[in-house]
Amino acid sequence: MTALTDRTDDRWDDGLIARSRPKAVEAAAADGEDSEGREGREGSEGDEGDEALVRAVSGAGSDGGKATAPPLSPEGRALRLRLDALRQLVGLSRTRLDGKTLAEAGRVLDEAAARRGLSPQHTVVAIAGATGSGKSTLFNSLAGVQISETGLRRPTTAAPIACSWSDGAAGLLDRLEIPGRLRRRPRETSEAEALRGMVLVDLPDLDSAVGAHRDHVDRVLALVDAVVWVVDPEKYADAVLHERYLRPLAGHAEVTFVVLNQVDRLPGESADLVLDDLRRLLDEDGIALGEHGEPGATVLGLSALTGEGVGELRELLGQFTQEKGAATRRISADVDRAAVRLRPLYVAAGHSGPEIGEAARAEFEDRLAEAVGAYAAGLAAERAWRRNAGKACGTPWLRLWRWYESRRAPRTLAGLAALAVIGGRGTPVAEAPVEEEVTARQKVEQAVRAVADEAVTGLPEPWAQAVRETAVRGAERLPEALDELAVTLGAAVAVPSVKPPRPTWWPAAVLGQAAMTLLQIFGGLWLAGQIIGVLEPRLLPPVLLMVAGIIGGPLVEWACSIAARGPARRYGQDAEQRLRQAAAGCGRARVLEPVAAELLRYREVREQYAAVAAGGTRLSTTRQ
Repeated sequence: MTALTDRTDDRWDDGLIARSRPKAVEAAAADGEDSEGREGREGSEGDEGDEALVRAVSGAGSDGGKATAPPLSPEGRALRLRLDALRQLVGLSRTRLDGKTLAEAGRVLDEAAARRGLSPQHTVVAIAGATGSGKSTLFNSLAGVQISETGLRRPTTAAPIACSWSDGAAGLLDRLEIPGRLRRRPRETSEAEALRGMVLVDLPDLDSAVGAHRDHVDRVLALVDAVVWVVDPEKYADAVLHERYLRPLAGHAEVTFVVLNQVDRLPGESADLVLDDLRRLLDEDGIALGEHGEPGATVLGLSALTGEGVGELRELLGQFTQEKGAATRRISADVDRAAVRLRPLYVAAGHSGPEIGEAARAEFEDRLAEAVGAYAAGLAAERAWRRNAGKACGTPWLRLWRWYESRRAPRTLAGLAALAVIGGRGTPVAEAPVEEEVTARQKVEQAVRAVADEAVTGLPEPWAQAVRETAVRGAERLPEALDELAVTLGAAVAVPSVKPPRPTWWPAAVLGQAAMTLLQIFGGLWLAGQIIGVLEPRLLPPVLLMVAGIIGGPLVEWACSIAARGPARRYGQDAEQRLRQAAAGCGRARVLEPVAAELLRYREVREQYAAVAAGGTRLSTTRQ
């Protein structure tokens, strides 16, 4: 019923501090009939209102904690848990959802805190109906005294009028903004004793041509504990009644009475036929009917003018009031309604636990590794290892030639080319790899979009948008951080300042290569000695030694290159893995962890929503 207020003020306090109730502006002095004594008693009740509001939140007694608060019923404890969950839900969602979206939930918390802080011994029942339905006549009949003006002039009731069957309801009437001059007491009869604790409010016509009258109806209907809808045989199917009131309030069936008045005008079995048609319309409105002992709305026929059926209604209202559970059922129905409206914001079909899957994480890390050039850096590291192996195990003549080439053109080394491949911008290369830099940035953005889309799959739109915004914020400086990794760690991997570790077989290879070189030198000196005539001419032995050294050196180098493939590949893979892990760590810190935190927040609010909606089934009632 909260939505019927149609208030424009969306300010609320999450229920933690209850809104102060409006004070009655009009003094009770306007009424002469036992008003002075009654208002004195009600004023003492109203003075305790603020402390009662605190008790509604903190659980303390109305005397500041000196007295023990009355124990709650099981329904009351369940409702308190739901309200606490709704309060936490609103608090967790405040930075993710706009205020208008949460305004209804905030109003439910405010009104629940205000009602729970007032007298639990009273039940506020409103009598509502269309023009000419006879609600004021029924109001007077229940009170046993002429209180509300009746007549042919329409509208007759211009403002809500209250009748209280017991003292202590001043706070409740202040909340309804009913002034003292419109507060009455019923006739003291034996029948009135059965209604002790009830506060009956006669409302203006809901279809009144005066806008202020309709505003009174909407405002009071949002605050009362129960409603008696009065219809007549001519207008019981009125579209205004069903579409504006009954259908939106279908979830409040347990605190709803629908009475067909003026049945004395229907001959024979016509009253039963009209009642059956009325039940059919209520069923189409989604209102559960309290038949066969099941909880739901009560439907009966009566005649306020002749008194037919009024006694049965009085008995039902008396039993309903003595249960003292109407306020709890009303607030629970309001929470149900708020939960239904909030459901699309917290629950997505078939999506129970959103998270970033391992496949999505792996794909994200692969894209970052590709953007930072981890594979190219690993290849460069592998080449650097094999190059060092070639330097250590190659022939001295080839190493001498490589040294000469490096001295002649130092800027053409493979290491500098590798730096250009992985995107390093600290090298004096003739042309900066602008196209590759742009491509790397696009890869990063694509990776962030892909992981965000995976994370929001099935999420409600507000939370999906929050996850996307979190991912975008985290990725704002991610390309620059990856570029820095490519320049620092990538360069160190591709062209390491420290030579890679050497395997145990390198000394043997170096000795073998040295032996081959010594054979060449010895054979060459022997042959030279023969040529100049110092030694005895024997051409074959020195030639064989030189050939053995010349062939053996490349063979040793070739064998070493074959043996170096495995270690070089592992070294390159380790280097690639180090760069991949660095890029993945940067991506986790900036994107994955904030997104995971946002998903965790969503799981928390979904758990709170589940607690709010857990009591969605209507509270049980003993009312038959």
